[in-house]
Amino acid sequence: MLPGKLAFVTGAGGGIGRAICRVMAREGATVVAADLNINNVQTTVDELTGEGHKSYQLDVSNAESVTNVLKQVFTDYSAPPTVVVNAAGITRDNFMLKMSVQDFESVFNVNVKGTFLITQTICRELVEKHLPGSIVNIGSIVAQRGNIGQSNYSASKAAVEVFSKTVALEMAKYNIRCNTVLPGFTTTPMTDMIPENIREHFKSVIPLKRFANSEEIAEVVTFLASEKSSYVTGTSIAVSGGY
Repeated sequence: MLPGKLAFVTGAGGGIGRAICRVMAREGATVVAADLNINNVQTTVDELTGEGHKSYQLDVSNAESVTNVLKQVFTDYSAPPTVVVNAAGITRDNFMLKMSVQDFESVFNVNVKGTFLITQTICRELVEKHLPGSIVNIGSIVAQRGNIGQSNYSASKAAVEVFSKTVALEMAKYNIRCNTVLPGFTTTPMTDMIPENIREHFKSVIPLKRFANSEEIAEVVTFLASEKSSYVTGTSIAVSGGY
């Protein structure tokens, strides 16, 4: 689905981000994998099929880091990526009454500000070079439902979803699409930290009675990144087992 495409993926050091890199490489893309943890993201790149993939250390919440890394990517590949996946995200869970301002802000800095910085920087380059593009942002089903203990995370993912719809409207005239994937509960290092009894409760209320695996999310992301979804923009797709 992605032969000859250059794909830039944040949060590529594990979980859904790593799975996206694997599926996109399988589908013929050259993958530019970025993560705050350089060792983890290099492990991702080492697992990929094909050639030309590279890893970069990146703090998506830091404007200087984003600028410097993307300049290097543009130089290394002599072109901007035309596929972009913003998969970097963090949680800092607590009940709203007990949540610190720092934990609220840190989640927004990574999940929302990071998505904005990456999207803006790459879109500017695509517009300048008159290139089409497809941006896929990773939201969450909790953006639509809320979730106890995740007022910061839920709100940040709701912001990502509406940001994506606005980007789709603004960038359509440049043939740059932007969509959001809303994963439900997915087996990742992030959800592994949830106590077992809580995980079992959530499985009981999911119609398919299980968590997703990361590859199931990655397949939908790859579809949206590809030309098979060429008339899809401003859309959110829930991959949530019916939850």
